[in-house]
Amino acid sequence: QVQLVESGGGLVQAGVSLRLSCAASGRAFSSYTMGWFRQAPGKEREFVAAIRWNFGRTDYADSVKGRFTISRDIAKNTVYLQMNSLKPEDTAVYYCAAAGQTTGWPAGFKYDYWGQGTQVTVSS
Repeated sequence: QVQLVESGGGLVQAGVSLRLSCAASGRAFSSYTMGWFRQAPGKEREFVAAIRWNFGRTDYADSVKGRFTISRDIAKNTVYLQMNSLKPEDTAVYYCAAAGQTTGWPAGFKYDYWGQGTQVTVSS
């Protein structure tokens, strides 16, 4: 049974950093793309960042480029999202997801597995 478990969310002030983690288990993810998405209240879920598990190639939404960094630790089967210079508009529930595709723009991939989400709240 595949499980994606996010952690690391919290309530922080604008300008600080947070690191989210996504512990993946239940299958081999070597041919997968791991993505982070977020959903703010009253808004649709949006793509944040993605990393190809095998190659380490990364992609970012324009809204987070230069502030957020996605990475993975293959030995720990864990994906991270380092979030710097947080802004109030980054407030959302952040979800980790896995897609069995590696070619193309990851926002459009079909993500087969999702975590339960972790809340990030940034106060001004």
